[in-house]
Amino acid sequence: MMISLRPRFTPCAQVLLAREILTARPRAATRTAPRRERSVQLPRYALLCLLLLAGPLPVVRAAPPNFIFIMADDLGYGDLGCFGQRRIQTPQIDRLARQGIRFTDFYAGSTVCAPSRCVLMTGYHTGHAFIRGNGKDNLRPSDVTVAEVLKPAGYATALIGKWGLGHEGSSGLPTRQGFDQFFGYLDQHHAHNYYPSFLVRNESRVPLNNVVPREGKFGQGVASKKVDYSHDLITREALEFVDRHHDQPFFLYWSLTIPHANNEARAKGMEVPDYGIYGDRAWPEPQKGHAAMITRMDSDVGQLLARLERHGIADNTVVFFTTDNGPHREGGNDPDFQNSNGPLRGIKRDLTEGGIRVPMIVRWPGKTPAGVTSDFVGGFQDIMPTLAALADSRAHVPDDIDGISFAPTLSGDATAQRQHDFLYWAFYERRGARALRRGRWKAVQQPIRSAVRLYDLKNDLGEQSDVAAAYPQRVAKLVRLMDGADISTPRWKFPGAVRKKTPAN
Repeated sequence: MMISLRPRFTPCAQVLLAREILTARPRAATRTAPRRERSVQLPRYALLCLLLLAGPLPVVRAAPPNFIFIMADDLGYGDLGCFGQRRIQTPQIDRLARQGIRFTDFYAGSTVCAPSRCVLMTGYHTGHAFIRGNGKDNLRPSDVTVAEVLKPAGYATALIGKWGLGHEGSSGLPTRQGFDQFFGYLDQHHAHNYYPSFLVRNESRVPLNNVVPREGKFGQGVASKKVDYSHDLITREALEFVDRHHDQPFFLYWSLTIPHANNEARAKGMEVPDYGIYGDRAWPEPQKGHAAMITRMDSDVGQLLARLERHGIADNTVVFFTTDNGPHREGGNDPDFQNSNGPLRGIKRDLTEGGIRVPMIVRWPGKTPAGVTSDFVGGFQDIMPTLAALADSRAHVPDDIDGISFAPTLSGDATAQRQHDFLYWAFYERRGARALRRGRWKAVQQPIRSAVRLYDLKNDLGEQSDVAAAYPQRVAKLVRLMDGADISTPRWKFPGAVRKKTPAN
């Protein structure tokens, strides 16, 4: 509970109250009033002295909300029941959507892991972010994360799960980027393996009972002895964090690896202890694994929600649920089998909607409207300013980030919501790509040397009809916006595209 030392009565109000006490006519004691009751009545001058000596009286204000940001890995837009899935069971996440806001036009930071997470943590889109692709890059000491913005407001902070923005011994370690506690995978390639030989707690490796022959430097590979399922360990750690910190403001970034594949296991990469309710389905084995992963995750989300209820903090906890990019075609998984991308075109590594538009759900009982849908066009860069606004920690947000707060939308006040002029993405794999959405219009250039395609998302959500030829001036305007939205660095630049240049950073 937060205490403010602002006076409850202004000096003027204190003078008026004192005058009222001095001039008030004393009440006559009734014959029936007990002698003991009359004897404890204070003289008027004593009341006046108490008033004047009391000075500023504390005003009790509600505690700031807790934040839980749950992010799946490679979950498709259509993999949840509340976003149209018909065969994979997700009752707990569907309940979360019924109790909160379901965002239909929300976007990941990128179409692959590490840059998407960098956008989330730092508030810069991939034309400005420091980490813009998968690799072994590490955040710098100068980079400001969501955790660092919340720490000055008194938050306990934890990252449980997958990081991808810093390696052992580097400045990018979560514990050097604002997180009090870390448990999970530092390296995104290590996170492929659901039965690793170790995980990392804070800055030290924790050995597990799994055996991984020929594992690489960062621990990736395929286990020959499978005992400890990493997702279960990560879930347990998240629940224990809530148990330890339920009586103070906290920020839990619960970054899951489900339903990403273990790429190194090839066709057997959908690693899960059992297929659960899908064991007897006449489906390919990878599809049973894929569905079982998602339902297992859903059950664990239910555990977390129950834990909030048990501690009596559900009404003061803002829960976000999303995923880092579109569905994958790895580990034997076929995203078309369960219609994982729903009505969208493309998957992971595409800049069409299926690669970057993601499910987003936000629940804050009593604050967010329940069971509503929002078409606010936002992205991961908006998370930092939104949490800062809700935590009253705006002063610690860098001035030049690309995100905006969507706190007004969360409170149900859409009329007060500021809107993006555009959203932008850059992708440096597969000969490069870039895309920009402005209102209903979406420009896509993939690969970077190809012609720019234009889609009208209002009438063509599946991006089936390229209308660039019909709107050449609009295309030219969006290309100028894309050129201006991207600042190349020696580390991140496209071949053959117009770019502003900046010194190495």
